[in-house]
Amino acid sequence: MKIKYLYQQLISHFSVILVAFLVLSLLFAHYVERLVYQNKVDELVVYGEHILDDLVRNQGQQERVINQYSTVLKGRKINFSIFDRSGNILYPVDRLGPDIKLADEVLNQISNGEAVVVRNKIKRLNQEVTLVALPYLVNNRLSGGILLTSPISGSREMIGQINQYLFYTVLISLTISLLLSWLFSRIHVNRIKRIQEATSNISAGNYNVNISDSNFDEIGELAQDFNKMVNKLRVSMEEIESLENRRRNFMSDVSHELRTPLTTISGVIEGIKNDMIAEEEKEKGINLVSQETKRLIRLVNENLDYDKIRSNQIKLFPYDIELIEVFEVIKDQLTLQAKEKQNEIHVLVEEDVIVHADYDRLIQILINITKNSIQFTSNGDIWLRGLASNGETVIEIEDNGIGIDQAEIEKIWHRFYKADLSRTSNPFGEFGLGLSIVKQLVQLHKGSIEVSSEKNKGTKFTIRLPFKNK
Repeated sequence: MKIKYLYQQLISHFSVILVAFLVLSLLFAHYVERLVYQNKVDELVVYGEHILDDLVRNQGQQERVINQYSTVLKGRKINFSIFDRSGNILYPVDRLGPDIKLADEVLNQISNGEAVVVRNKIKRLNQEVTLVALPYLVNNRLSGGILLTSPISGSREMIGQINQYLFYTVLISLTISLLLSWLFSRIHVNRIKRIQEATSNISAGNYNVNISDSNFDEIGELAQDFNKMVNKLRVSMEEIESLENRRRNFMSDVSHELRTPLTTISGVIEGIKNDMIAEEEKEKGINLVSQETKRLIRLVNENLDYDKIRSNQIKLFPYDIELIEVFEVIKDQLTLQAKEKQNEIHVLVEEDVIVHADYDRLIQILINITKNSIQFTSNGDIWLRGLASNGETVIEIEDNGIGIDQAEIEKIWHRFYKADLSRTSNPFGEFGLGLSIVKQLVQLHKGSIEVSSEKNKGTKFTIRLPFKNK
């Protein structure tokens, strides 16, 4: 059976409140009853002691004292009787009868000088009364005493009235408590329902949800954690979607890139195999097959490098290297490619500038960036600069090519991203993996890389590597 959380809260709150009120009411009623009866007993004891004292002081006027107290106590519905050492009633004989006598158990108790209190029902008077017996001792021996009685009906009426007021108080308190319990339960249930609705939206694929949170209680903290979870899920889903889009683009690009060289290779091989290519053209065809094969190998290597870097499978062996030597290597390797686009590479670095890096990976970084500069520059210049500053080596690679749009700068570090999407067959870095690998390698060196560019005015990459890895 399904019970709504609101009703569970109400039932639990009301049950606790009801039990608490019942226990408190019973305890209070019992306390009031005892208090009322104790007050009555104390009143009877006080009157009894006064009567005995006055009787002792007024030996010759005992009848007058008795009559005075009878008149006063009659208005308070209190009766008293005088008895002797044997328990025989001496006054008033005419009301209780000559055969009335205190029980031996009572005499034994009061003979020790203690008052005896009894709540009992007198059959002859047909009413329930409170009886108090006080001893009169002479030389520590019982000489008689006084017995006072007061009907319980008056006390019961007072207790009943108090209980009636107590009942009304409990009833009103329970009603107010129930309303407050319903109000607070409703507030908490609504807060939980908002989280439930947000959870349902997330399960339906809507991650653009946010619920109000606070530090007031655990529900507010739960809302905070929920919002953090939603934000992380949203970022993750955006990243997954972005990766999926890039994967599709990559598959499309790779399919196109693979189709072209494979078609070329297949056509050349079939032509040679079937003697469809003239002898003087065979060497040219073989060179073409070699070039296309290298393109396929470059694609595989770039993907393997990227995955190794991301999975921390790359180990660096850094040491101090003269930066000018590295620049000269880059210039020597890429001069021919630069000349194909009428570009010139310039090296600007002092001979004593040192860079602390893994040699092979540093070459890979600079080759990738310089190839990009050559790729997007025609009839221009590429500068390789280096200097030492504030405990780090600063490397700059700048060109005066077509530049990068500001909206595209952050995207160039993404895997499979191409800044020039119109080019489907570029000789260098055609698969969009180069700069992503570069950034990962720089970070492995505990360094940083920045790019600044202006459309149609050129691009500058700035790499900062610390002298010693920390």
